[in-house]
Amino acid sequence: MAPTMDHAADGANVAGSATDGAIETRGIEPVPDHERHGRVRELFPTWVAANISVLLLTMGAALIVFNKLNFWQVLIVAACAALVSFGLVGVLSVSGKWGGAPGAMLSRATFGVRGNLFPGAILWVARFGWETINAVTGAYAVLTVLDLVLGVKSNTALIVVTLFAFVACTFLVSGMGRKALNVCNKWSTYLFGVFSVLVLGYLVATIDWSEVFSKPAGTTAMMIAGIGTIAAGGISWVPTGPDFARYLPHAASGKKIVGATVSGAGLVMVPMVLMGGVMAVATPKLAEAPDPVSFLGDILPTWLAVPYLVTAIVGMLLINSLSMYSAGFTAQTMGVKLPRAMAVSINAIISLVGGLLLMLVAKSFLSSFITFLILLAVSFSAWIGVYAVDMARRRSRAVRYDAEALMDTGPTSRYWYVGGFCWQAMTAWTVALAAGICFTECAWFSGPLASTFVGKYGLGWAATIVISALVMAVLPTPRETGTATAAPEGAAQSEREPEKVPA
Repeated sequence: MAPTMDHAADGANVAGSATDGAIETRGIEPVPDHERHGRVRELFPTWVAANISVLLLTMGAALIVFNKLNFWQVLIVAACAALVSFGLVGVLSVSGKWGGAPGAMLSRATFGVRGNLFPGAILWVARFGWETINAVTGAYAVLTVLDLVLGVKSNTALIVVTLFAFVACTFLVSGMGRKALNVCNKWSTYLFGVFSVLVLGYLVATIDWSEVFSKPAGTTAMMIAGIGTIAAGGISWVPTGPDFARYLPHAASGKKIVGATVSGAGLVMVPMVLMGGVMAVATPKLAEAPDPVSFLGDILPTWLAVPYLVTAIVGMLLINSLSMYSAGFTAQTMGVKLPRAMAVSINAIISLVGGLLLMLVAKSFLSSFITFLILLAVSFSAWIGVYAVDMARRRSRAVRYDAEALMDTGPTSRYWYVGGFCWQAMTAWTVALAAGICFTECAWFSGPLASTFVGKYGLGWAATIVISALVMAVLPTPRETGTATAAPEGAAQSEREPEKVPA
């Protein structure tokens, strides 16, 4: 049987480089060596932009109001969450420069060309939810600016128009691809940084710090649970980390990839979560606001709230654009026969519909958001453990990922395994996902193991990663079928060098 080649973008990349123009036309196919001109430092503004969200303020406030933590505990929680979640993002991003392909595509080598459809489908659905949450937050920010500047009050028609405009802008930016995102990320980082410093200065000058520092400490259990809640957003980026590293040359430093990822994310996560906690001391109702943005108009003066919100709107638009950019790859990997830019439209439509339901029907944004984060972390964690073990096994191989085999979805593929499934990876993923759900407790349901130590401390996501990794590690090492193709020209030496970053 002839190989079944999954060439996305309908042949748009046959002639010329897929990244020469302003709009990226490359789909899920691995990036050839001659197009790998990316630099590790480009990852820093990418992960800064991926965290420019006022939701972090709301989550910081929740640590004070609901978890009963004090200032120093919130600082520790934010720092640990950034290190753990984006440390995972950074480490697994290294596989992107190994294989030159998106994470959803490289995952075929782990689960098999058919088996990959199952975790891929769950990750895709979870991505819909994340994009919907971000779109709703962005729309609320626009509504707040209209209220502060023009005195226009929110209504159903305005909500629909605002959400549609936000999703449409997200679709346009994400459709343009990597180059456009890099430029937007760079300038949004500068602007948001400037206004964040101004907000921080205003808080320093106006907040009653004696009240902030006099707050009693909360329990260790609530700190650990808080780390899981804050880290959940970062964990959702782990499968898409390779998407932004695939244009890096083989010689790019793995340690620098991890460093740029963690420092970029931490630069935003830590101060914003801490700022939200400080705001909540003075205004406890912040954590219970009907939407996650309007409170800024009450806490900050208009001259500062408006420009800060405008830059935050741009930031949230970029978060969704980054998410949709990767979602396009997931759609193509799942078999959607559309160019990447058009595949993004599926997520845009679902974000619009889901956003309208959340803004017009849901009773509590925060409750829905926290519940979603809990489920999001578990669904992504099962994939992370399996993928990490498979990645670690590939460190010593001459050819870590076979580009032709990744594109081959037929029985001739090196990653066909048994009937298109890697039974070891599928077993580990299924067992861990079921266990993670059993440890989970949220507004919708309570798992049978939710009352255990793991469940009470909100460690279901961590347990899911450990279980999936352990099961994958103890099962027999999968045997790839077919014959490996040669390592890409100019990459053979670097592919054989031991990777310095633990995988």
